[in-house]
Amino acid sequence: MWLLIYTMGKDEVFREEIEQASDFKFSANVAKVFDDMVNRSVPYYGEMQRMMAELAANHAAEGTFVYDLGCSTGTTMIGMNTMVDQNIRFIGIDDSQEMLDKCKSKLMELGFSRPYELQCADLGQGVKVENASVVVLCLTLQFVRPIYREQVLKNIYDGLNSGGVLILVEKILAEESNFNRDFIEYYYNYKRRNNYSEMEISQKREALENVLVPYKLSENITLLRDKGFAHCEVFFKWYNFAGIIAVKK
Repeated sequence: MWLLIYTMGKDEVFREEIEQASDFKFSANVAKVFDDMVNRSVPYYGEMQRMMAELAANHAAEGTFVYDLGCSTGTTMIGMNTMVDQNIRFIGIDDSQEMLDKCKSKLMELGFSRPYELQCADLGQGVKVENASVVVLCLTLQFVRPIYREQVLKNIYDGLNSGGVLILVEKILAEESNFNRDFIEYYYNYKRRNNYSEMEISQKREALENVLVPYKLSENITLLRDKGFAHCEVFFKWYNFAGIIAVKK
């Protein structure tokens, strides 16, 4: 329900032909329409958000912090707010000030009253996590350069309290490469059903090519286990999207 409370601008970022392709950036233009973009581009996004909020509520502990790393426009924090105890402080971090500005305006519009803070920082350059019972990475790790991902997960693990959880949602590659083409086509069919044109799909794919680098589900789980997470479970899966919850001993 929280996805429908606020007004969303329509995503037309790639509607017109772009003569000179460039890498995708979370710019002011993207921030304005990001909520529409992600709702029309990520299958079961609303249900995924509800599941993350449910998982967070079950593990958030009084006296600790809940982190949303790559918080974008704040949708995940808004969702968690409906289920997590109001005394627990939320910390949202993103490397795009434009996205954080949109996040702040949404939280104010919704009368967000719990203690929270927003920080502009690049996860790949090191972000301190401390006294955390829940850390969320929703469609975020895939945008961190692979060379930095292990350090990001180590920082999260070190900052989680015992029994704390990491909730990770990622776009993924198929375990068997021969399924990748089919899954990608099913995904583009999903975007077509949500009224994206062939040009929009093509231009966004080109813009994301060097920016979004997905791993296999098994590779993500291996990364988590290598960093010390004792229990990893898949809670969501749709073709080339997956959600994992990982617990620190």
